[in-house]
Amino acid sequence: MPLNYNHQLTVLRDILSEHQLDCCGTVSECEQIERLAKSLLANDEVDGQVKQILPHIYAYGQGGKYSTDLNAHISAHQGQLADWVNGLS
Repeated sequence: MPLNYNHQLTVLRDILSEHQLDCCGTVSECEQIERLAKSLLANDEVDGQVKQILPHIYAYGQGGKYSTDLNAHISAHQGQLADWVNGLS
């Protein structure tokens, strides 16, 4: 059973929050961030304000996936992570 968009938002918010709090993460989490952001962007039920931040979240996931130092990538985005988590609430 696929996740509905509320569940997708919750999972995305949880991963981003963990990155913010722990300052570390995994490549698989970055890939999941990409997939969730892409799916939510394609969903017409998602709020317009949320859709405005999703491309940035997608780019963050993609950047993390290809980063040679993922923890540094996460640390460099601490300010945005807090804003994104709040924006997805």
